[in-house]
Amino acid sequence: CHFPHQMYAQIQCEWLNIAPAERSGEDVDIILARLKRVKAFERFHPSLLQQICLCGYYECLERGVTLYRQGDIGTSWYAVLSGSLDVKVSETVNHQDAVTICTLGIGTAFGESILDNTPRHATIVTREFSELLRIDQREFKSLWEKYRQCMAGLLAPSYGVMESGGPSPDSEYKTIAPSVMSIYNVPSEKIMRAGKVLRDAILSRAPHIIRDRKYHLKTYRQCCVGTELVDWQMQQSSCVHTRIQAVGMWQVLLEEGVLNHVDQELTFQDKYLFYRFLDDEQEDAPLPTEEEARESNEELQDTLLLLSQIGPDAHMRMILRKQPGQRTADDLEIIYEELLHIKALSHLSTTVSTDSVTFIIHCRPYTVALFNQGEEGTSWYIILKGSVNVVIYGKGVVCTLHEGDDFGKLALVNDAPRAASIVLREDNCHFLRVDKEDFNRILKDVEANTVRLKEHYQDVLVLEKSPSSNSTTSSSHYKYTVMSGTPEKILEHFLEMMRLDSHLNESDPALDDFVLMHCVFIPNSQLCPVLMASQGSEQERLDYTLNNKRRVIRLVLQWASVHGDHLQEEDASLAFLEEFFVSVSDDARVIPALKYQLPELEKIHKVLLRQFSMGDEKLQKRQAIKSNDEILFKVYCSDHTYTTIRVPMAASVREVISAVADKLGSAEDLLLVNLSSAGGEKVVLKPNDISVFSTLSINGRLFVCPGDQLDSLMPLPEQEGPSTGSLGSFELMSSKDLAYQMTLYDWELFHCVHEHELIYYTFGRQNFKKTTANMDLFLRRFNEIQLWVITEICLCAQLSKRVQLLKKFIKIAAHCKEYKNLNSFFAIIMGMSNPAVSRLSQTWEKLPSKFKKFYSEFESLMDPSRNHRAYRLTVAKLDPPIIPFMPLLIKGQCSPTHFFFFFFQRMIANTVRIVRHCRSLPFKPSQTSKNHPDVRSYVRQLTVIDNQRTLSQFSHRLEPRRT
Repeated sequence: CHFPHQMYAQIQCEWLNIAPAERSGEDVDIILARLKRVKAFERFHPSLLQQICLCGYYECLERGVTLYRQGDIGTSWYAVLSGSLDVKVSETVNHQDAVTICTLGIGTAFGESILDNTPRHATIVTREFSELLRIDQREFKSLWEKYRQCMAGLLAPSYGVMESGGPSPDSEYKTIAPSVMSIYNVPSEKIMRAGKVLRDAILSRAPHIIRDRKYHLKTYRQCCVGTELVDWQMQQSSCVHTRIQAVGMWQVLLEEGVLNHVDQELTFQDKYLFYRFLDDEQEDAPLPTEEEARESNEELQDTLLLLSQIGPDAHMRMILRKQPGQRTADDLEIIYEELLHIKALSHLSTTVSTDSVTFIIHCRPYTVALFNQGEEGTSWYIILKGSVNVVIYGKGVVCTLHEGDDFGKLALVNDAPRAASIVLREDNCHFLRVDKEDFNRILKDVEANTVRLKEHYQDVLVLEKSPSSNSTTSSSHYKYTVMSGTPEKILEHFLEMMRLDSHLNESDPALDDFVLMHCVFIPNSQLCPVLMASQGSEQERLDYTLNNKRRVIRLVLQWASVHGDHLQEEDASLAFLEEFFVSVSDDARVIPALKYQLPELEKIHKVLLRQFSMGDEKLQKRQAIKSNDEILFKVYCSDHTYTTIRVPMAASVREVISAVADKLGSAEDLLLVNLSSAGGEKVVLKPNDISVFSTLSINGRLFVCPGDQLDSLMPLPEQEGPSTGSLGSFELMSSKDLAYQMTLYDWELFHCVHEHELIYYTFGRQNFKKTTANMDLFLRRFNEIQLWVITEICLCAQLSKRVQLLKKFIKIAAHCKEYKNLNSFFAIIMGMSNPAVSRLSQTWEKLPSKFKKFYSEFESLMDPSRNHRAYRLTVAKLDPPIIPFMPLLIKGQCSPTHFFFFFFQRMIANTVRIVRHCRSLPFKPSQTSKNHPDVRSYVRQLTVIDNQRTLSQFSHRLEPRRT
């Protein structure tokens, strides 16, 4: 079955089959060209590659072939040219109990045990038809002696071995074998080029920066000063806003060896310290020619943009590389802010010191185990980048951990041996490490600063002591932050701690979070009676009763302000406000001090009794959908007839089926089915599901049928989407006008999303019986734009027109970014990166290089590493109004629990604050933009194909797979 592949492989590698002594110069050139395309050999010196071409052999193996066994004495070294191989390890001499710990793919190398004649550490078996480059032991040792430094990137410690002797106390930054790629996932050639561009640009624009300098009677040849480099960079670049950002960009060059400190320091500092470019290390380094200077000036802005994107990571590593005692307060603040975005540390206490965190890198996959099953636990690890396999003897790989996950805590907490081995599954993995002593200290610090209130032997409130930023809060300058507790106790605590001398807008952020999030754990139907009861009784002292009532009034004002129009949908909440207002009015006659709060309460009371949405929302062209709004909706039968029903937006599936059955006069048990355009994807909706109308896919439809007709359901013809593109309609429309009208429509959708919908969406709308229709429609819009891009390109038969389409979409994306519409911006870029589009190599080849650069820059903002750090840094620079990339703000669903963990609440509340910030200023239509009704109509009525299989078929018809 592999014969065709074998034939293809033999045609490609017939030159390697020729005996080394018989290879001609032409044969060697052909082999060299192929090896240069193998990842493992990218950075090899040409003379080393030439030697490999002269002594390497070609191996072509079928699936299931054992190359060698664990314990064998090796005779050859191998590199994978194509295919893949399994690495199997056994605890015993019986190879039958061996488990697969990882897989070696294209570009990996193995077999380095031949250097010291040690037994093979694992059994290697081909997973599929594979091509290998083999070098015999004698030739490999000879190459190793001559090119040791260059070849170190192909070697790694043995399977199951990381480092001997444990972590070095003075080595905070570890690298196991240099990687073929730089630590930034940017090919080192690009960073080398960046260094040359900067050096040549400085010499042509400010040559006084690079010169001989004297310091303490010593002359330093061709040096730059750190502060001068930072000053120059900030003058040249619009993408550099702070000196810290500039330091990170120079740190990139320092870590790659393109820039060096004269005393070999590993950190770049914005001080009077001397640095030298790599090109200036040699005597009489030539000045750039006129052509080189011109090229550098042309590339300067692109170079600065590249460095600005990877600089923050370098700055973070620079801080983490410092000895803990050398980290400044600013360093610790930067670490803390960054760690909060890591999943494993998102609940990090404010009292936990970040000075115990170490940064490490491991660049070789498969052959490196961070630790082995049965070993003593010495550290806790968090994955910053990359992934690892969790391997248990006798079971093999039991799971894979990815960025943000952590491992190694169990052995430290229980003081027990490691329960599994951790093996790297890809190259260039980055980790944070906390050693055992620091880990135990952190646990003790947390417990020492934790106050627990118990009732009936159960924790009902957990507080954390932390330094107060406001020295007036207590004589000891400490405050107590709620970490967890029952909703009732948390509410009681906030009322007790509320400061009545502060302004209403100066409330405790934690109280703001509780007011916003209370619906998850204590619904309004339970909250209102508690608030009424919290005012105090007549038997209590008058001053105590007064303060209690004032606190409750403030809390009710804040609650009504946050929840606003949602309270109108609940009769119980409106009844409470009516009762509360009457109660406070009566009390004000007895307690005159309450009269000062009556006007604010009366204002809220009047607003909620009439239409709350008569304010700013009336200015919006699109009105927000509420749970009790009634809608007309078509529900289809198996014969493609339909019935139209009128039900509330938040109606349950059970209520929808009942309405349909009444219209059809059917007494059968019916199912409500979400049928996608693919036909095979039939989702039978659960009776308690609510608001299902807004959750359909772009071309999805609702069908109703008896259970025995489920398999016969077929999509409607209209669900297939368009058969021809709409390029003729919009190719003459201005890209800027299209982006502007898209932004207007997206803003309308975004503005309609109530912040509570974020909470309902996160925890599951069925738990609240509330609709998230506005959120659903906004998220649906993202999918619609993404599919619009794919559909238009895949339905464009003419190559030149497809190239024009790519250019137009890149222009529209650029304008969306200019309008701060990140939702549509990312939708367009993700549409262009869809496999059905990205595989159109003939189309992309003809795209002008300028547009390729724009696309590459835009695509880099989608980098998911460090919890989408590139996106977060971009948004941090923008002022409102902003339309955010909404899918990133939405987290997975959770189930409410009685014991409320407040740190999780803060995470959700922070997302709401981001949305508030984005909408804190209105999106005002531009005075210069003309009204284009045709453009407006087009962007609001996009027609798309939402079936990935269909899109892929169209793509392959346009450009069949090359053989």
